[in-house]
Amino acid sequence: MQNIFDSHAHYDDKQFDPDRDTVLSGLPAKGVRYVMNAACNLESARAGMAMAERHPLLYCSAGVHPHDAKDAPEDLEEQITRLVKHPRVMAVGEIGLDYHYDFSPRERQREVFSRQLALAMELDLPVIVHDREAHADTLELLRRYRPKGIVHCYSGSAETARELAGLGLYLGFTGVITFKNAKKALAAAAEVPPDRLLIETDCPYMAPEPYRGKRCDSSMLDRVVQTLAARKGVHPQWMADRTLENACEIYRVAP
Repeated sequence: MQNIFDSHAHYDDKQFDPDRDTVLSGLPAKGVRYVMNAACNLESARAGMAMAERHPLLYCSAGVHPHDAKDAPEDLEEQITRLVKHPRVMAVGEIGLDYHYDFSPRERQREVFSRQLALAMELDLPVIVHDREAHADTLELLRRYRPKGIVHCYSGSAETARELAGLGLYLGFTGVITFKNAKKALAAAAEVPPDRLLIETDCPYMAPEPYRGKRCDSSMLDRVVQTLAARKGVHPQWMADRTLENACEIYRVAP
């Protein structure tokens, strides 16, 4: 399979410390055309930029994850604005809300998320949204700001998926859709128009079957493509081509 665009990965994660450059260098031979390395904080954004300078298939983002919202600096907007001037930074993210772990107070999460949504609108950049067990508050803020962007690792209902696609947002699906208990995720994917679908690893996590439990990387996305294609009744290569086109459009990358 060719033309795979991993729309959300974390190659700066310490799990890749032993062989990061080897893994990234080997991806093109496995059909991976592009990868978006999503930042979790400002340090992570800088690491993504450094990797993207070494690996032409890699793009990156700049933003503060809800886990790190408690530590967001007062001059967050100024720092992100400087970072996005780098030619490989294509989005503001990973930003959003996480009410599962609550590593940052919820009020602080909402404040930092709102600030970054407003900044992305000002900068005319897409957002990469994290939403875990915070569907109502995430949706309310997305309705309010109406950003361009992606809700990554989508875990909500089919009904919310339809609304998000109606707002013009893209929805990313991971190896979770290959799991035996993936009925909810597959039902949601079925409601997303093909021109709003994205595939992602969220690596090193979310490895699809039959690799579940192992360190994930972008070469495993063929399993996600095959599962989505079967659900939509299309050829897997068509699905890979379509999701690459979608990711290139939202990230403003030449196909």
